[in-house]
Amino acid sequence: MCRKIFVAATGQNTGKTTISLSLVHLARQRYKRVGFIKAIGPKCQQFNDIVVDKDAALMARVFGMEEDIHLMSPVVLGRGSTKRFLDGQLTTAELEGKLRHAFHEMERKYDFLVIEGAGHGGVGSVVGLSNGRVASLCGAPVIMVSGGGIGNVIDSVLLNLPLYQAEGCPVRALMVNKLLQDKREASLGYLQKAFSPLPLPVMAGFDYSPILANPTLNHIARLLDHPLNGDPSARSRIVHHVQLGAASSQKVIDLLEESTLLITTSSRDELIVTISSLYHIPAYREKIAGLVIPGQAPVSNVTQKILDASGIPYIRIFQSTADVFSTITGHISKISVEDEEKIQLICSSAERTIDFEGIERIALEEATPSQGLGREALDYFHNDHGHVIFQGRCPRKGSNLVEDTANDLLRWSGTDC
Repeated sequence: MCRKIFVAATGQNTGKTTISLSLVHLARQRYKRVGFIKAIGPKCQQFNDIVVDKDAALMARVFGMEEDIHLMSPVVLGRGSTKRFLDGQLTTAELEGKLRHAFHEMERKYDFLVIEGAGHGGVGSVVGLSNGRVASLCGAPVIMVSGGGIGNVIDSVLLNLPLYQAEGCPVRALMVNKLLQDKREASLGYLQKAFSPLPLPVMAGFDYSPILANPTLNHIARLLDHPLNGDPSARSRIVHHVQLGAASSQKVIDLLEESTLLITTSSRDELIVTISSLYHIPAYREKIAGLVIPGQAPVSNVTQKILDASGIPYIRIFQSTADVFSTITGHISKISVEDEEKIQLICSSAERTIDFEGIERIALEEATPSQGLGREALDYFHNDHGHVIFQGRCPRKGSNLVEDTANDLLRWSGTDC
């Protein structure tokens, strides 16, 4: 019988895909046949002549699952899907049929199956397939991944739980990700105390890591949609800092930090030459990750020759410095198959950090309403100040979710389930 787990999240950028990748890696050490499904894919790309979700494509390439890609991404909600659904060109029954087929085929083929949700619990609701509904359809117990912190974790978890409980698919554990190392134990302790009345077990995910959070040079090249020139072996180098080369050359050099990507306009020939020359010195090579050279002004022939001869990684782009800086600093890095250093770090860290035995115990359970967050626990969940966070019975479809503005908390009111 196939064991399976549904990986949910409180929202975007919690590290859900990192956790899913970790679980597939750890499962492959214990099970001969391990599969992955991204049930609802909101971010699509072309893969071997079919459109699939980016996370499914990532897993297929990292773990050699290409032959199952059509089952790994059964429903892709690309641009225009919402309008097609509202216009009646797409139906919930049609999409559910695709999901059921994929679940059935993958369960038949694999011993352990990781099913990844999409964003927060409500994603997919527009087509009748919220994450709670999808988890219910696949019959997999749910773990929820959150980011780090205490108060914001509690708030976001309590916002998401009703969407799973309403579908009779309660959340079995919370995995807290991106923990600050010096606050790790304290944060986990307070969260365990906060969720003990439910009860909702709290598990530790990864500590916050700049290596995982920050982009590689190759990632930035793809983001800017311009080629990365220079040393090809540096494509996977991780950028820890982004700096504008607006000051004098000496000031810019003095401000360089570890693995800095320097953005300097094409008219700054003296700065480009200086940085290119310093790139040969080991002490500065640790600080200089590469250059992004925006601007309409041409780079002089002499400067271009020095730049190319140095081997320093650089991107030449004809946008404004402000636009390039805004694009890079406003972007959140996601893992790609080219990020070999990151993927290796994730897998090795998972072996030390993730409680896979705990995940296995959850995967052995059946996703039935009688387990997980019980009605009695939801009736009386108080915070340390005695304010009622949950009142009433667990909600069914059609129950009302209202805001208790007096305490700035959530309260459920609905029919008994």
